[in-house]
Amino acid sequence: MGKLLETRLHHLSAPEMAGLVRGGKRGVERECLRITPTGQLAKTPHPLALGSALTNEFITTDYSEALLECVTPPQLANWETIQFLCDVHQFVVERIGDELLWPLSMPCSISSDADVPLAQYGSSNIGRMKTVYREGLGHRYGRIMQAIAGIHYNYSLPDAFWPLYQQLEGQQGDLQAFRSATYLGAVRNVRRLDWLLLYLFGASPALCKSFVRGRGPTNLQELDAGTFFGPFATSLRMSDLGYRNSAQASLQVSANSLEEYVRDLCQATHTPRAEFERIGVRVGGEYRQLNANQLQIENEFYSTIRPKRVTQPGERPTAALRRGGVQYIELRALDISPWDPVGINQRQLRFLEVFLIYCLLQESPPISGAEQERIDVNHGLVARRGREPGLQLVRDGHNVALQDWARSICQDMVQVARLIDPGEKQGHVAAIRYQLDAVDDSGRTPSAALLKELQSGGQSLAQYGLALAGRTREYFLSLAPELNRHRDLLTAEAATSLAKQQEIEATDNQSFDEYLRRYLA
Repeated sequence: MGKLLETRLHHLSAPEMAGLVRGGKRGVERECLRITPTGQLAKTPHPLALGSALTNEFITTDYSEALLECVTPPQLANWETIQFLCDVHQFVVERIGDELLWPLSMPCSISSDADVPLAQYGSSNIGRMKTVYREGLGHRYGRIMQAIAGIHYNYSLPDAFWPLYQQLEGQQGDLQAFRSATYLGAVRNVRRLDWLLLYLFGASPALCKSFVRGRGPTNLQELDAGTFFGPFATSLRMSDLGYRNSAQASLQVSANSLEEYVRDLCQATHTPRAEFERIGVRVGGEYRQLNANQLQIENEFYSTIRPKRVTQPGERPTAALRRGGVQYIELRALDISPWDPVGINQRQLRFLEVFLIYCLLQESPPISGAEQERIDVNHGLVARRGREPGLQLVRDGHNVALQDWARSICQDMVQVARLIDPGEKQGHVAAIRYQLDAVDDSGRTPSAALLKELQSGGQSLAQYGLALAGRTREYFLSLAPELNRHRDLLTAEAATSLAKQQEIEATDNQSFDEYLRRYLA
């Protein structure tokens, strides 16, 4: 354990500081594809019974009209987060007819890009902008790649933590500036250590062949006529075959300070890129993308972790960060857990909370260009080969066995977990110890378990996913309607969101071209 982490843990363990890190807020965004009973991507519009994808706070869509996103509000307890997710999923399954929810991060078998329908958000300027942005993503990276699904975990420490922690650190000055700088330190450490999340929670070691059709050598092995896999892969979703695409390989967004982070994102959203200029922005009177810059907007930056602040209507994410600083952090490195009906479980939520607090308390010097290259290499190695016996990563310029490094991190995290749960058998401590077993035995990881089921069951990934989707549907339909604690809230939000969309469309008073010009400026 590093000296600085040891000192901070000592101070936070004092009786007068007991429980200071408890009471943080967490929320989950779970993406999943709607599919037909035969396992094809659904071509139907976003169901009206779910409300407006533009304005519903809890049920929206991501890239595709078929890519649902279930969102929880910030919650104080992990069980509340899981309960809300379960209620939203039950609400959705009851309203999508015979369609199913695809339970894996890598998409179902898709014939071509043309079979992935773009998300539609109505005729308002903001709705049209959202669809044009997605049109641009399709032209830039391919529509099938945008059908990947994952879990986003949002977390913030309690407000009471910050003034006392600032005093412990001997820092003076603006509290929000201190909070932003501390969160950016956590962001840097997550970047350094996100490979651990791929190893422990990666659940995409295989993919349907249609996903890589026409993309050249993949260095994967053939499981069957429809499936490729990596023998030691953890998360192909987070590999060079997924979100780590070549178009953004040269894009560097510093997290060494909030000023640098905002500066680099702003530069990327205002700097043209030749290959995107060749696509064209407006061709034949129709928009193909919002602009031809490195990033159309900030959300296009595919990072495993983002510093965030809730935006005001019409406000860009970078403007919100400039206005009020960092409010919470969004972890985006998580694959869907296939065997959990809502894609994630309480044990994982406890681990993630401790992991983020650990990253915040751990020493976090600036990341140089050379270190970022090593970070990217480690990430790529674990995504593709994380369970390979004896795999070596680079730490502080030296080779180290993945298992040795992972074990030392998790052992330190046990001490962090005790700030939340003092007892050995309490939830957070137990969650870390559970993952220590997976560090020692890679066969206990989700990626290993999924490959074992595919290989022993003689099923393609498409067949396996369809069968699991059917069981998930049956599970939610078997739940008694009265058990849904949030049914009235979700029903009201669906109706209210449709009215909100109509109001936005009725009050638009400028052309789309003018709206886009002002927003992008």
